[in-house]
Amino acid sequence: MGILNVTPDSFSDGGAWATRDAALARAREMVAEGADIIDVGGESTRPGAQAVSAQEEMDRVLPVVEAIARELDTCISVDTSSPALMRASAAAGAHLLNDVRALQRDGAVQAAAATGLAVCLMHMRGEPATMQQDAAYADVVAEVAAFLRARVDACLQAGMAADRLLVDPGFGFGKTLAHNLGLLQRLPEIAAIGPPVLVGLSRKSMIGSLLAGPGGPRPLAGRLHGSVAAALVAVMNGACLVRVHDVAATADALAVFTALQLQEPEQ
Repeated sequence: MGILNVTPDSFSDGGAWATRDAALARAREMVAEGADIIDVGGESTRPGAQAVSAQEEMDRVLPVVEAIARELDTCISVDTSSPALMRASAAAGAHLLNDVRALQRDGAVQAAAATGLAVCLMHMRGEPATMQQDAAYADVVAEVAAFLRARVDACLQAGMAADRLLVDPGFGFGKTLAHNLGLLQRLPEIAAIGPPVLVGLSRKSMIGSLLAGPGGPRPLAGRLHGSVAAALVAVMNGACLVRVHDVAATADALAVFTALQLQEPEQ
């Protein structure tokens, strides 16, 4: 899943793809590099991010979704918590709804169910503006798993098909470095919930912290190799989908891993 932020303030690439033509060119590039899904987001969810209006989010996202649907034969995901944008995205050509709030906004479950699209449910404690202020768990993996099970049940009760659901443990969303490492190590427990697991680790602060030097955390520009390694570990531990900025490098690493998995042992 290639990340396409059409926002001015996303943590890694805010403003880079804010126009329709720039976003379409980036989507075209990521598909050529090996992306199976393009994830379009119009509201930053970085720590401390402020909310935008539903209309502004739609104005950013819908022209890009429509342009990608017209030109590219690829799966389109929309990263949103807005019920209105969920419905409009389905009409514009989207295939997947990727919600960091796991359809907890009023009307979101009903809107998502009405679209018939696949849905990814992510764990986040609080809101982006405040989520790092309440990063305390007795057992982060057990609590994240319990939350995701409850959200899956809510979707099933709303009439969504089980095979249309994915789950995401929400690396970096209301979690410390230790929490993130625990989730990555115990990812099979998240996979045991049932739906396919999506993970987003690309360029996040945990990568910067793990690669820190004398000057502090590794800057964003130096997090490529760590991000690819984290994506590979996630897949080895049960993730089915990785959401990344650096599509070509990640696709190459996963191609090597897949080849080894498919190789018959020597007799």
